[in-house]
Amino acid sequence: MDAPELAALGSHGVGVATLEFVQAAQADALQGIDKPVIADRHIPVTLWYPAAAKGAGIRYRAGLPGEKGGDVAFEVPGLATPGAAVAQGRFPLVILAHGYSNTPEVLSWLGENLASKGYVVVAPAFRDPPITIRTAAAAAGPLSRRPLDIAFVAAEAQRRARAGQGLFAAADAARTALIGYSMGGYGVLTAAGAPLHPGLAAATRGVLSPYVAGGAQADTLKVADLKAVVAIAPPYNLRGVQLWAEPGVAAIRTPTLFIVGSQDHVVGYDPGVRSLFEQEVHAPRYLLTFREAAHSIALIGAPPAMRESFWDMDWFEDAVWRKDRLMAVQAHFITAFLDRTVKGEAAKGAYLDGLVPNSNDGKWAGAPGGRYAGFSPGAPASTIWKGFQPSRVSGMNFEFRPAQP
Repeated sequence: MDAPELAALGSHGVGVATLEFVQAAQADALQGIDKPVIADRHIPVTLWYPAAAKGAGIRYRAGLPGEKGGDVAFEVPGLATPGAAVAQGRFPLVILAHGYSNTPEVLSWLGENLASKGYVVVAPAFRDPPITIRTAAAAAGPLSRRPLDIAFVAAEAQRRARAGQGLFAAADAARTALIGYSMGGYGVLTAAGAPLHPGLAAATRGVLSPYVAGGAQADTLKVADLKAVVAIAPPYNLRGVQLWAEPGVAAIRTPTLFIVGSQDHVVGYDPGVRSLFEQEVHAPRYLLTFREAAHSIALIGAPPAMRESFWDMDWFEDAVWRKDRLMAVQAHFITAFLDRTVKGEAAKGAYLDGLVPNSNDGKWAGAPGGRYAGFSPGAPASTIWKGFQPSRVSGMNFEFRPAQP
């Protein structure tokens, strides 16, 4: 009831399907003694899409590593209907990349929300090692595969869309967006054009050698027809490992929305995500900051099975912010950002541009008193962020930087 205006579901029903993409002859940094094993890479994919009608919801089943390394299984209620008939039309394509040791299901809130608004959302499952294995050898897998997998999944989804194959016939490959959380944020920023640091060759047992800056295949990581990037709590570096070579994210020219908590001690704020926002000087970019929030801002609220220990619950819940509030505000801004940059809906710019940087500073002289549930109309009548209720707009910052030549 207290979600900002654009967080509401769209007019479409939501369908969901699962399938598998296979990329032949890929190096696996997690296998092999003397050198990485070369084998076909199997990537499970969850596909959320606009459906012709609303149907019964699904229950997703997934698991995340517990404190001792083994997966803790849980269920997530969803809105999507497996096998639902796809809606008529061609819809922008979104690649949704999860974080280290996560799964697509924990981002179902965003995948379903965007599908209801006319996006085809492709969420690969990267099958990382448990995050409890805190070794450089284990990290070599996600470090190497995240950008490679995102680039491949995007290209394959675009190929199927152009060929009119199955559900992908509803996707418009010429309008592609990337969204990534945490380690997925590293992947999408790389796939948007940030050149990989040469030091990642050694950190990935040579898997990324051809793809680092100056490598023979470096250009193959950049996703074609990219219209927008959303990076939620992306790493600035990973345990001291530098991720990008000069010019870093300054090589990105695609409009970008960064989202982060000011107390994110996993990826850092300043230096950290705020640094990436400042450094991406050749792209128009936005920064949404949840003041006092930490790293766990993008996953669903903790399911009952994940509320039995601090470790499990800490995957999902923030110490300060309500999770449903975090998800609603992100859905609002991501919707406005994608609708304008990908769909070309210029009117959505009013939800993004000219906002007072500190949400606490907004004023609305004509707002009704009391527990008013209506949304701010934005400028010129109100400087309370457009689409927010007057009593529900504190604790955030929203900033914009234009692209430099």
